[in-house]
Amino acid sequence: MTRVQQIDDNTRTINSNEACPLSSIWTFANPGTGTIGNHTLFTVTGDVLVNVWGHCTTDMVGSGADFEVGVTGNTAGLIAQIADVEDLDAGEVYQSATPTVGVGAALANAIPINGGLDILLKITAANITAGVVKWFCLWRPLPGTTRGDVSVTTPA
Repeated sequence: MTRVQQIDDNTRTINSNEACPLSSIWTFANPGTGTIGNHTLFTVTGDVLVNVWGHCTTDMVGSGADFEVGVTGNTAGLIAQIADVEDLDAGEVYQSATPTVGVGAALANAIPINGGLDILLKITAANITAGVVKWFCLWRPLPGTTRGDVSVTTPA
């Protein structure tokens, strides 16, 4: 029997259910990070298992704007669309269509992403003009031919 120990890109051993943590602070403005369209939150290489959520630190502003988090072809696959970003206020956790105050749901289900599909924030209907969200991604590589990796993408 062969045992394989997983390591991250910094050659640190990944033990048991431990995940590699990443975070990125996004200050929304139009033009730029608040513009309608797809924005890359995290860049993915290979096959990975992820949990993604956002913590709002400054009230969101953008009358009629909505957003969701996912991948190309399934843009709400990681976090369901919030129908009005102005419902996301400072101190709330965004990990479903209904933000929660202070405490989100338990992170029970990690979601597999294959083929290096980047994690996207899709803004639709209207531009977001203000607000700050700190995005979190807990991830680990999946065994396979392509070594999985996730990195923070500079907000743009």
